Amino acid sequence: MLASIPSASLLGVEGHPIDVEVHVGAGLPGVTVVGLPDTSCRESRDRAKAAFGSVGHRWPPQKVTVNLAPSGMRKNGGALDLAMAVGVLVASGGLPADAVAGLGFLGQLGLDGAIRRFPGVVPLVDAMQTTGVVVPTECAREAALVGRHVVRPVAHLQELLAALRGDEPWPVPPDPLPRSDRRHELDLADVRGHPVARLALEVAAAGAHHLLLVGPPGSGKTMLARRLVGLLPDLDQAGALEATRAHSAAGVALPADGLVRRPPLRAPHHSASLVSLVGGGTSLLRPGEASLAHAGVLFLDELAEFKADALDALRQPLEEGVVRVSRARAAVSYPARFLLVGAMNPCPCGEGRSGACRCSDGARARYARRLSGPLLDRFDLRLDVARPDAGDLLSGARGESSADVA
Repeated sequence: MLASIPSASLLGVEGHPIDVEVHVGAGLPGVTVVGLPDTSCRESRDRAKAAFGSVGHRWPPQKVTVNLAPSGMRKNGGALDLAMAVGVLVASGGLPADAVAGLGFLGQLGLDGAIRRFPGVVPLVDAMQTTGVVVPTECAREAALVGRHVVRPVAHLQELLAALRGDEPWPVPPDPLPRSDRRHELDLADVRGHPVARLALEVAAAGAHHLLLVGPPGSGKTMLARRLVGLLPDLDQAGALEATRAHSAAGVALPADGLVRRPPLRAPHHSASLVSLVGGGTSLLRPGEASLAHAGVLFLDELAEFKADALDALRQPLEEGVVRVSRARAAVSYPARFLLVGAMNPCPCGEGRSGACRCSDGARARYARRLSGPLLDRFDLRLDVARPDAGDLLSGARGESSADVA
């Protein structure tokens, strides 16, 4: 008997519809998965078998063939587990075909039959062409963001079988949570002194100007840069959905209400590789830090310590707002329109050209050449940040807060 169950697979930040075709027929007992599955997809058969045993359902003692169509596209991740298990149930006669009509299935299976969350909920649900979609309970709020489907949350395979057979009603989706506020963001009022640097932050936020801060250690460059995101307005609906798709595809934790409404701040370590910044690298073609900072701020502290090829890879996204990754098997595009903030020391010893600097002229010249001219041209604002006066630090007066400036 044959069954076809709608599902989806992730590539980059886009979901692609997949038909999980299951055939149960004569032959030696066994399971074969075809259609370019990766390792996690092939392992779905073992997870599904164990889950069947945990809920007291007998795996069919026949030859089971699973085809992931279209067969020319690489399939990734464990989100196809649930569709595969439902397909086996329908093909073996354990469920009537009309019970799953109009439903798509997404979810990872635990060995105990639990249905677990998976990365890329928003783009995968968006790719589904069915009226309803069955997802893990903990993914229901993210799935509801798409707004085109009836979301059916389930927590366990036994719960799903009872609902499909009509023995129990479908579980009620969780209520939407109130939107997140700004209380977790750092406040510009914490900064003492630095009137010019504060003005530079305001100008950068108002005009989306890329900002480079140069100064000795302890001058407050990092403190200033991390407070820039608090000056930016909330994202509009389109920008929030784009940012949410990128975060969901990368498996990054989303806000409690599921939607990234505030501009994100990403601050990778200076040892980050080119792939971690722009994306790609695996068969999933995961988005990088540049895409996770979409509609927000990408802060590169110790800018001169980053690898030159990684920094130069950001030049094109800074101009176009898009990262295009081409590989032998696939080509994807990620959104990457962000505000770039860099912070660096003026020389290797960090003191610059003051009397305390221990660097030779040659050492300072070599240090400056770590950043290419085309990359420096992308910074609209460049500011020398000096250490604040002791009087400013010890004064009890607080400056304007981020809310007042914004």
